[in-house]
Amino acid sequence: GNTFCGKFGVVVVGVGRAGSVRMRDLRNPHPSSAFLNLIGFVSRRELGSIDGVQQISLEDALSSQEVEVAYICSESSSHEDYIRQFLNAGKHVLVEYPMTLSLAAAQELWELAEQKGKVLHEEHVELLMEEFAFLKKEVVGKDLLKGSLLFTAGPLEEERFGFPAFSGISRLTWLVSLFGELSLVSATLEERKEDQYMKMTVCLETEKKSPLSWIEEKGPGLKRNRYLSFHFKSGSLENVPNVGVNKNIFLKDQNIFVQKLLGQFSEKELAAEKKRILHCLGLAEEIQKYCCSRK
Repeated sequence: GNTFCGKFGVVVVGVGRAGSVRMRDLRNPHPSSAFLNLIGFVSRRELGSIDGVQQISLEDALSSQEVEVAYICSESSSHEDYIRQFLNAGKHVLVEYPMTLSLAAAQELWELAEQKGKVLHEEHVELLMEEFAFLKKEVVGKDLLKGSLLFTAGPLEEERFGFPAFSGISRLTWLVSLFGELSLVSATLEERKEDQYMKMTVCLETEKKSPLSWIEEKGPGLKRNRYLSFHFKSGSLENVPNVGVNKNIFLKDQNIFVQKLLGQFSEKELAAEKKRILHCLGLAEEIQKYCCSRK
């Protein structure tokens, strides 16, 4: 029935950086963790146990009645397959972004989740950051003339994390969440594989035709950093002041997921979020096709 008592059994798939944070949050006494019970983790590596949490096989995780929820924290290239398997097995799924590396796969998996009556949640901790809360307040009611967002970081393997428009989809999500749906004007990708260097430059525009440029630049010696500049009719915003440390953003994301498990979001809210997620994945795919057609 619908009366819920006890906890949802959880398995964490992939125990890299995100998976480790998820396991820590699940084992600490947080309000949302009270609804969740960490049963084990799945990894391609033979690890046995981590901090007293047992490794279990993928087969056992899928077939166990005890496991009701899967957190997919593996490399992006494997997300689609894991999501499909866990939804087909009747489990709720939380997945780190990007949920898939194509729009069609994402649409198919949302349909599968709806058909199975399960929650499918794509993590977006970037929307839970202090900087984003600051920006959201800053842009309210302002007319954008033009803007740019540059993200720099160390090298990232495309084979594992997807094309830069997908691995960097959290930056795109910021822009869409701030300025509404965007359309692609053009995009270029400059790569020097031997130097592990790449730079993707994307020209987007808002529904009111204001230009936005989004650049992802990765290479050795580049520090993780965001540079932004937004020009409005009423002045401009250059970079975000120091707005404090991001506390527990993965935990805040878990809180949102638990609210979904407990049916605390309206259909309208869920539909708007799904629309945004699919819009961003669709744009990422368009950018990839645009860059690849010009190689």
